[in-house]
Amino acid sequence: MAKAKTKRPTRDEFELEELGERLSEAKDEATKVSLKVWGEDDPVIGIIVNMDARTRTVHLENHGVLTKVPFLDIMHVGNAG
Repeated sequence: MAKAKTKRPTRDEFELEELGERLSEAKDEATKVSLKVWGEDDPVIGIIVNMDARTRTVHLENHGVLTKVPFLDIMHVGNAG
């Protein structure tokens, strides 16, 4: 069954900058993070291995599985313990 199309919440420049800083810090420290992603029920968990400015995606690896998440779809960054 297809999900109903809803518009992604808009965020201001300050919120996006803060999100970017948290992602950069987690990448630099190789911290396992939990990302709340717009349109996904479950969080995306892993270690940030790359942030691609060209495609605007964040690449996370968890147990050898690489997941690419669009930056603008990330709603919240948290620690994954």
